[in-house]
Parts: sequence; structure tokens; C-alpha cells
Amino acid sequence: MTYRALLTLLVTLNAGLFSLGAAAAGDAEAGGKLFTKTCGGCHSIGENARSGFGPHLNGVIGRQAGSLPGYQFSEAMKNSGVVWTPETLAAYIEAPKKVVKGTRMIFWGISDPEKIANLLAYIETFKDQ
Repeated sequence: MTYRALLTLLVTLNAGLFSLGAAAAGDAEAGGKLFTKTCGGCHSIGENARSGFGPHLNGVIGRQAGSLPGYQFSEAMKNSGVVWTPETLAAYIEAPKKVVKGTRMIFWGISDPEKIANLLAYIETFKDQ
């Protein structure tokens, strides 16, 4: 197993310890409000979403990191080997630079599991767009 694959597996398992139950219990409405305040300056999501300073997040669940066409990702993101699941997103939202070392995303992270669960519940409502 390569180092990158092992790291991805460990991050996924670690995040899964708290986020599987939390994601199911998340409040999408509260997550939408938090998204607007915390993520909306760089990312968009929803019917008219498009990439800007950050990539749009429609359909991010299940997507290979760094693979959205039309967005210039860092080499670190493109080569991370990460697939965005609720667990890997939870870990990334908590500490982006721990999940993808060298990411260009400038974000301090969110440590509150309830806020992360709410954001995930909101993002999951756009998984099929």
C-alpha cells in the first residue's frame, strides 16, 4: 500500500469515528447558513453554482479531489488520492492541511462536530447536481 493510500485510509477511518453519526444528524438548514458565512466567499453550491476563487461544490460527494473540470487545483490537491466522502470532507473541514498537505485553501478549519455535521448535511443536498 502506498503512503498516500495509507494516509487517505487513516484519515477516512479517523473521521468516520465521529462523522458518520454526526452527518446523519446534521441540520441542513443550519448548515446552509453556516456555508453562506464561512464557505460562501470562495465556494458556491446549488442550481447556479460555478467555480470562482474556489471550486463549486455541487456533486462533491464521491468526487476525486482535484478533478473538477475547469478549475485550477494545486498539484497537492490533484495528487492527494482523496475521494470526497462525508468522512473525508469532515476531516478536511476540520483541518484542511492535515488531509491535503500543500493545499492552497486558506481556511483555519472548524473544530465543532455539530457545525461540521450541519455543513455536511447541507452539502449532501447537492450531491446529485
